[in-house]
Amino acid sequence: MHPVSIRLRFPGIIALVIVVLFASTSTPAQEQAVEYVPTTLSDTLTMLKGQGGNIAISAGEDGVYIIDDQLQPLTDQLLVAISEISSQPIRFVINTHFHPDHVGGNETIGKGGAVIIAHDNIHTRMSGDYFSNFFDTTTPAWPKDALPVITFNDRVTLHFNGEIATVYHVPNSHTDGDSIVHFPASDVIHMGDIYFNGLYPYIDLEAGGNIEGMIAGAELGMSMAGEDTQIIPGHGPLSNKANLTEYRDFLVTARNNVQTLIDQGKSLEEAVAARPTAQWDATLGEIFITPEQLVIFIYNSLKGIAKFTPLNSDDE
Repeated sequence: MHPVSIRLRFPGIIALVIVVLFASTSTPAQEQAVEYVPTTLSDTLTMLKGQGGNIAISAGEDGVYIIDDQLQPLTDQLLVAISEISSQPIRFVINTHFHPDHVGGNETIGKGGAVIIAHDNIHTRMSGDYFSNFFDTTTPAWPKDALPVITFNDRVTLHFNGEIATVYHVPNSHTDGDSIVHFPASDVIHMGDIYFNGLYPYIDLEAGGNIEGMIAGAELGMSMAGEDTQIIPGHGPLSNKANLTEYRDFLVTARNNVQTLIDQGKSLEEAVAARPTAQWDATLGEIFITPEQLVIFIYNSLKGIAKFTPLNSDDE
């Protein structure tokens, strides 16, 4: 098992979501039966929702490969769900970034013979201990079988199951290792955690995340999408270009609102108190990331502070 040391600083539903998304080993997660919901996107592609990041599955004459593999304790259940889509073995895994709710199945699936593909920075992040100030957690280095075998710098393309899939690195967005995967023939894009659909996004400042990169990633997705493109977010329901455009516009406006406060000389506390995201707080800010946390992400991004600094922190 791959332990994560967790000390929750958020109550209620936020704490629950933290456990679901980032705890890669816990007795409740091991015992819980997860409902995996498949959505057919094309002759070769299926979106699979469960616990953790949304998965894309390519299945066809060449075999199976997947994008992301959710939480480690649930890998056996995930493999059963994938086998119901195709009985062929998993040949490749593409990781969109290094968080445990997207790479948790790597070790088991890698031991099963799949080749793991990811950005260079994912290999680096997974090879050492990682401390998140936001979650107050330490994720130990992952075992060798969980690490990417093939890494890339800018992009990589798979030619498999009769279509290409191009993986594009988006620098310093949700983390410093995020990628978007484009399937032109199926007209599908997997955005990873650059896109949180229906909730405020998490920007991992300690891992190189930045609001400007989030906006650039959304715009890259938009540039590849048509009106009928099916867009898989990292979290949330299946989406489309219109919704992704609305998300980009929200990110830009929130960024601009916080930048205005910075230009006025406002401190972090004053920026949070000004509620620059008020117009979205009731619909997006009560599910995972709170309005206060989002403002801190954006404020620190714009100030060049690569750390989440909660308002009650002694080291602000």
